[in-house]
Amino acid sequence: MPRQALALRVPMRHPGDVSAIAALFDAGALRPEEVVAILGKTEGNGCVNDFTRAYAVSALAGMLGARMGVTPEVVMAQVALVMSGGTEGGLAPHFLVLAVREVAAPATGALAIGVGFTPDFAPEEIGRMAQLRATAAAVRAAMQHAGISDPAEVHYVQVKCPLITSAKVADALARGQSVATHETYPSMGLSRGAAALGVALALGEIPEGALSDAVIGADWSLHSGRASCSAGVELERCEVIVLGNSPAWAGDLVIGHDVMADAVDFGAVQRALASVGLGAPGQLDATARARLVAVLAKAEPSSTGSIRGLRHIMNDDSDINATRHARALVGGVIAAAVGRTDLFVSGGAEHQGPDGGGPVAVIARR
Repeated sequence: MPRQALALRVPMRHPGDVSAIAALFDAGALRPEEVVAILGKTEGNGCVNDFTRAYAVSALAGMLGARMGVTPEVVMAQVALVMSGGTEGGLAPHFLVLAVREVAAPATGALAIGVGFTPDFAPEEIGRMAQLRATAAAVRAAMQHAGISDPAEVHYVQVKCPLITSAKVADALARGQSVATHETYPSMGLSRGAAALGVALALGEIPEGALSDAVIGADWSLHSGRASCSAGVELERCEVIVLGNSPAWAGDLVIGHDVMADAVDFGAVQRALASVGLGAPGQLDATARARLVAVLAKAEPSSTGSIRGLRHIMNDDSDINATRHARALVGGVIAAAVGRTDLFVSGGAEHQGPDGGGPVAVIARR
């Protein structure tokens, strides 16, 4: 029997507010057992101590567990709960619920969803080849779960990955192990970078011979055009969500993507929209916006300190973290194109698109 992907975007009043998802269950729009992943944009700082992510995960796991008659721990083991902190500028906090159901309708080719998980990582594995290879294996498993055999059919891979805390550094050193960095915030970038290069390896974007511990967080010429990775303290493994199109799936949802060359690459956003039939010379009109289900993008300040030859201060601001600036900037560019602000714009694009740019994916109804 063919599978059909569901993607439902709902608002949140605060990071622990899961009432809009509960309302979907109450209305019969989907069943809790059909949910395979939930992506969330929470209103924290997106840095090491952004506990809005863990708060949202706890609320989601508790609600889903109660609905399914299982413990929150069982939910977290089975469902990818990917929270991305930071809704700077005009970005609106929201959840994107991804679900899969079997249907009697014929397979016409549509959005396909697959989920995979790595084992938990030891501190010494984070930001290194061990994490990279394990992520690649999880991406391949997620593709198999989605029934996608051709990497070209994959348009977006979301990874939630761990980071290194001071306690993890102490644990590794006590066991005679080294870690990729002793600094907690840089560890987020190294973890995101290792995961992104794992996606690139799995999708055939980069050969394994070009990868090593030394290039992670260093060689920005190596990147994936379809990876989106977010790091947090709320997990010890990588959780992988593969989104692509497959002829074996039913439904009216499709996904496409492009790659922003820099933070103001409006043309890339328009090309991504056009790839799913939402082409427009300017901002989408009301009819097109009604067909738009989700926009998912990465944001990162360029390491050169400039955008198209003009200086920016994102990397030099000691008051506001650079990724917070980048999310607000890219969120504004995309909002101008689509006329909506509930956008999944994630900061920290190490090895995710070119330096200063990043992938942008669009899910829409035909």
